[in-house]
Amino acid sequence: MAEMHQERVESSERFCPRYQRAVEIVGRRWSGAVLRAMLAGASRFGEIQDAIPDLSNRMLSERLRELEAEGIVERVVVPERPVRVEYRLTEKGLALHAVVDGLSRWAEEWIEPEGLDPDGERSAETA
Repeated sequence: MAEMHQERVESSERFCPRYQRAVEIVGRRWSGAVLRAMLAGASRFGEIQDAIPDLSNRMLSERLRELEAEGIVERVVVPERPVRVEYRLTEKGLALHAVVDGLSRWAEEWIEPEGLDPDGERSAETA
């Protein structure tokens, strides 16, 4: 019993709040998809939205604002006629490249897409 308690104490001492915060930022609904689209080169609102078909305008705006507040994305107004707005990954955002790539590789190997069978065909329940 004392040994189990000791393991729990050691485990809680290793808890990393920075790691937990990072997971919350990247793991928020649609944030990972937005980052992946931007790492692939999307920079305009419409390009990001086109890369993520089920993402609403409102949700994309929210996620971009949150990522901007975290210093991961910057909003750049390009002074043209008409004025153009682009979203660019900051150094902090670009540093997520290996993380997003690693998670993508893991997902390809271990996660089945919703509504598809293991061969990539639409399953009977969703067809």
